[in-house]
Amino acid sequence: MAEGNGDLRKGVGALEKFQRSVNALLAELESSPAGKSEVAAQTVSRSALSGGNACFAEADGLYTQYNRVHESLVSLSKSLGDQIEYLSLGVHAAAVGFDNVDDDTRRRFYEIQAHLDEEREKAQAEREKAQKPEQPRTDRKTGSAYDDLGDH
Repeated sequence: MAEGNGDLRKGVGALEKFQRSVNALLAELESSPAGKSEVAAQTVSRSALSGGNACFAEADGLYTQYNRVHESLVSLSKSLGDQIEYLSLGVHAAAVGFDNVDDDTRRRFYEIQAHLDEEREKAQAEREKAQKPEQPRTDRKTGSAYDDLGDH
């Protein structure tokens, strides 16, 4: 065995140890209250905030914000799980050599990669949209930016 192979073997051993740690972390996350199925199941109904869906603007606002945050947490939890699985698959491929990885593992790796890329592009588009200054409305007849003030 060449001298360099020993160094490679040590590196693969470190990757395998890392993979076991990542797999343990993923299993712990999934079985905890922060697991994606647990987070997704923790919902609040609108009627819990003011009973019988009575007209109560503050309760409506709270419910809307709660759902927005809840959806973000569910998405974050799923994304975190995907990223950990992605790293685990990458470590496995590095350990055994990419040519030795079975087709199902390769397919899953590329599925996660495509999904994460899609999420990143969507988040980037939302950030760009939020940073874009809103254009003032103009009156159709005169082009005035003060159309909401009426005729003065």
